[in-house]
Amino acid sequence: MNTIDKAGNLMPGALSGIRAVEWATFGNGPIIGVMLGDLGAEVIKLEDRVAGDPSRGISAFQGVKTMSPQGINYVFEFSNRNKKSIRVDLNKPKGKEIIYKLTEKSDVFYTNYRKSVAVKQGVDYETLAKHNPRLVYGRATGLGPEGPDCEKRAFDPVGLARSGLMTVAGEKDSPPGQIAGAIVDTLGATMTAFGIVSALFMRERTGEGQEVNASLLGSAMWSQFTNISLTALRDHTMGRYSRTAVKNPLANVYQCKDKKWIALAEPQSDRYWQQFCNVMGIPHLEKDPKFADEWKRRDNAKELVALLDKLFTEKTRDQWAEIFREQGKRFVAWECVQSIPDLFNDPQVIANRYIVEYDHPVLGKIKVQPFPIGFSKATVGPKGPAPEFGQHTEEVLLDIGYTWEDIERLRDDEVI
Repeated sequence: MNTIDKAGNLMPGALSGIRAVEWATFGNGPIIGVMLGDLGAEVIKLEDRVAGDPSRGISAFQGVKTMSPQGINYVFEFSNRNKKSIRVDLNKPKGKEIIYKLTEKSDVFYTNYRKSVAVKQGVDYETLAKHNPRLVYGRATGLGPEGPDCEKRAFDPVGLARSGLMTVAGEKDSPPGQIAGAIVDTLGATMTAFGIVSALFMRERTGEGQEVNASLLGSAMWSQFTNISLTALRDHTMGRYSRTAVKNPLANVYQCKDKKWIALAEPQSDRYWQQFCNVMGIPHLEKDPKFADEWKRRDNAKELVALLDKLFTEKTRDQWAEIFREQGKRFVAWECVQSIPDLFNDPQVIANRYIVEYDHPVLGKIKVQPFPIGFSKATVGPKGPAPEFGQHTEEVLLDIGYTWEDIERLRDDEVI
């Protein structure tokens, strides 16, 4: 989301001038870097000297092939844009020395590796803070930094399962289900990035860095703030329900003539009941004793849902949408249930630049999803493609004080 100043110049990102070092792979770790990079930070990705980031080798994700005809790995591409890549062997002392020198000249270091692995490699917070006390160190964990399962391996489905999210989506009595895409990975990355930015702000006031922790479990639980709060206060679990027996028929989904769906989402059903009945062509139901107020509609929800199910099948989704739009803003809250492909042509998505066109040097013009926060005085969005393996090794080493002779020796010693 480019922001232009009065002189016509592109404004910098909110995090311009911040350097972040990434030691992460798979899901939530790399997505942190996408956000920081979209906000203007320089993001340097550390990769194993021989194997590189394992996610470079992903050939399919949830049944979808991920390799382009040009040899670009889509999963790696969209979760590693904006970054620079350096190759380094952390098992060698000279490799660790590179990281320590890089840390001295960086603001942020973040990882989603387990702490035991970070300690073994000498890149845990306690070690790196000795080289840079102002360092903000972000840890994106699976199940949290403490407790008996803090070292347990975890991916997106683990967060879905442990947090209870699998039990609150879908129809009542259906098996626990996954949500397509890395939803919890993205939540965890967002929480970690938010913690990192908050710690940077705190550092501006105190001059001190610190370690920041966020997890898949905690992030997935936070996404259920209302569910968990009500359960804690009322000792009543909010579970799934059947759409044919909802408590409020004006907060439900209905299938239309063309098999497409419309969602009603109105919490103030009494306020809009008369208008809704008139618009739907059922004015006789307004004063019906079975549906006269929200409590009666709740008691007789199954019958009312059946009536509305039949009514919605009389018109296509677009026809109903046009009728509802004519009512303007003072009507029940509603929306068309869209598929993911629908988003690419949605005028609201396009107007707010939630999907933008980006000129990729290999793939050509592609559509990408920028970090969806807008600033009046800062630019947000993709700055460059995902890096080739080790593409920026020499550039970064030269920047932190190594000479070309040093680099040649490091290469001969198989450190880089």
